[in-house]
Amino acid sequence: MSTREVSSNDASGIANVDMKLEVVVIPVSDVDRAKEFYGRLGWRLDVTPPGVVQITPHGSGCSVQFGTNLTSAAPGSVQSLYLAVADIEAARDELRGRGVEVSEVFHEGMGGARFHDDGRVAGPSPDRSTYGSFATFSDPDGNGWLLQEITRRLPGR
Repeated sequence: MSTREVSSNDASGIANVDMKLEVVVIPVSDVDRAKEFYGRLGWRLDVTPPGVVQITPHGSGCSVQFGTNLTSAAPGSVQSLYLAVADIEAARDELRGRGVEVSEVFHEGMGGARFHDDGRVAGPSPDRSTYGSFATFSDPDGNGWLLQEITRRLPGR
């Protein structure tokens, strides 16, 4: 299939064109410090034009870019960047082993606001349900990452 062809039709019969998220730009105050931090995570450094740093988490189809004047957003203003992991405890242990400060594993409590301290319950989801367990960490500028345990993908993904 060429890149100009449509991939499928939706329920109305209208063609859907594949669209894949490839890159997310994050704002950082110190490019070298950010490059060192993400390199310490074991993320792949990609080849890019001058002034752009692109890194890709292991196993991801989406990369992260930062550099000088790539975005007008304030350093540290990007929050809740999801990283899907198969084993939340193993992912947390690996990050901690690489010197990253990671929250304890938590799950969503009943009636609490999602991902705010008042809605978090310590420990993984009791039944280890897919999409149910989380941990957080931040880069040196405060851009926030959320690990989410996905033990089984929903159909179609």
